[in-house]
Amino acid sequence: QVQLVESGGGLVQAGGSLRLSCAVSGSILSINAMGWYRQTPGNERELVAVVMSGGITNYADSVKGRFTISRDNAKNTVYLQMNSLKPEDTAVYYCNTDLRTRLGVRQIDWGQGTQVTVSS
Repeated sequence: QVQLVESGGGLVQAGGSLRLSCAVSGSILSINAMGWYRQTPGNERELVAVVMSGGITNYADSVKGRFTISRDNAKNTVYLQMNSLKPEDTAVYYCNTDLRTRLGVRQIDWGQGTQVTVSS
């Protein structure tokens, strides 16, 4: 069983910064991709950023230059540094992993979500 525990959400004023963390634990053999998605009411969940095991990253156009994703493989943790936040960044942010368990099973897992609210 795999658990993803997120932290770091909250309320911030426009122009401010927040750092999200997601610690992954359980019966893990390897983690290919680690990413962050976000969702607002009535909308589909959308990709914010992803980092592959080799370090390659990909960002949504709306966050390029403002957000930075990174991962600590020793800790099985992924981070999202969010700077110059805008009210439109307000959403529930979800951690996501594409990993292989010790039994060799590939699976996609999600965190419980953390609320980020940016006030104008």
